[in-house]
Amino acid sequence: MPPSFASLRALARARGWPVIRRRGLRLASLLLATLVALPALAFDFDDVAKRAAHLAERPYKAPSVKLPKTLQSLTYDQYRDIRFKPALALWHNAGLPFEIQLFHPGLYYDHPVRIFEVVRGQPREVRFDPDLFDYGKNDVDRKSLTGLTFAGFRVHFPVNSPKYKDEVLVFQGASYFRALGRDQRYGLSARGLAIDTALGSGEEFPRFTEFWIERPEPGAKELTIYALLDSKRVAGAYRFVLTPGSETVTAVKARLFLRENVTKLGLAPLTSMYFHGENQTAVARDYRPEVHDSDMLLIQSGTGEWITRPLVNPRRLLVTSFALTNPVGFGLMQRDRSFANYQDLEARYELRPSAWVEPRGAWGAGRIELVQIPTPDETNDNIVAFWVPDTPPAPKTPFDFSYRIRWQKDNEVKPPLAYVAQTRRGHGYTRVPDPSIGFVIDFEGAVFKRLPPDATVEPVVSADGNAEIVESHVFRNDVTGGYRLRLRVKPIDDKKPVELRAFLRSGVNTLTTTWSYILPPE
Repeated sequence: MPPSFASLRALARARGWPVIRRRGLRLASLLLATLVALPALAFDFDDVAKRAAHLAERPYKAPSVKLPKTLQSLTYDQYRDIRFKPALALWHNAGLPFEIQLFHPGLYYDHPVRIFEVVRGQPREVRFDPDLFDYGKNDVDRKSLTGLTFAGFRVHFPVNSPKYKDEVLVFQGASYFRALGRDQRYGLSARGLAIDTALGSGEEFPRFTEFWIERPEPGAKELTIYALLDSKRVAGAYRFVLTPGSETVTAVKARLFLRENVTKLGLAPLTSMYFHGENQTAVARDYRPEVHDSDMLLIQSGTGEWITRPLVNPRRLLVTSFALTNPVGFGLMQRDRSFANYQDLEARYELRPSAWVEPRGAWGAGRIELVQIPTPDETNDNIVAFWVPDTPPAPKTPFDFSYRIRWQKDNEVKPPLAYVAQTRRGHGYTRVPDPSIGFVIDFEGAVFKRLPPDATVEPVVSADGNAEIVESHVFRNDVTGGYRLRLRVKPIDDKKPVELRAFLRSGVNTLTTTWSYILPPE
């Protein structure tokens, strides 16, 4: 039976069509029949990109924070006492491999985050409900929680045992996210974007304000998540494809729209913690030999060179960079996997993942920047690494880039050449006090096993103009089968940093990655 004239008029008003008059009834009937016959368009990345472009055309509107005072004044432990009820997780009773649990707003997670489930291409919002949570010992008036949204979410998937869904991915706070693979513990984080990090003007922190999570099929090995990013100067669309496993991978596709120019645009940022380690012993009394989530920055340049920069906890802000064209990859790595070198039964730093970023497509000319910030303890993330393009996008012009992050513990990315296994600072025993600064750098790798017995291995060492190289010699490490470089340098002006570089070669053949070290000013 054809639709009534009244129903057509109502549909026209709802969809913003021109008012239908009776003489257009036949044409409208045909139009409605066509619309009903056509399948609804599935929600995808382009829908989020249109939202981002629309936002960028308008002045930024800061979100209003409407949390009750009881939630704003929560302590860290009180906030942790608010727990999502696992039995109410999204897809818990659907027999699907993935589940979604949600984070309650409160503490410093006070900005609204809207979350949608996408089912058969159509999004529906997941509404906040206090009955989803167990508030523990907190005395919270549930009537005051009406109209709230969530603070983020976490994804569960069985990576360690088929009988239990482990937490494998978290989005919570600004544009931060972090992931886990098999037998890993949370450590470093990634971010959607970094803006003006370590500039005197102050850093801008974009936020993911909305998420759309595709309902997976039974037996799915991947989960697709879309996100809308917004800040004072940038809006953006993101797609994350999560593939959990022994090495969990997050594939990222992004499209940015700048409202206005940005001084420093940091792509694929990683954020970590370095308090002290083998190249920088603890100042305070600490029974733990090393305390860090990451111990080095590793880079694979577009020319094939591999660069290792050990991390430090400087006394003053330290910003360094590596100019490159089309980098193959970079990451903040946790190389030391021995519990004996950490001795922390709670933190288990030896289980914290490395994060390796692999650009997709040509990223062009730019630099990998490493920001190292002084920290008095391990509660602060004081290390940031990201890519800065030489030519930032113009305002209102779409800027696309893609990459993936590999969250690793076992079988981490290692160069085909011998790699830097450890860097230790100090002289050891000396009869006479020595004002120079000593280093011991161990290189390990299969390349040394292929050397003929009579091969000569020599160091190639250089320093910038602020240091004199007092000593450099290399000898075989019979314990590891690698080679050890002993280096002594004397700074000229100890109020300025010193940049050092070293690698090993045999004849014309390079044997190792490049050890690149910044000695902070004293």
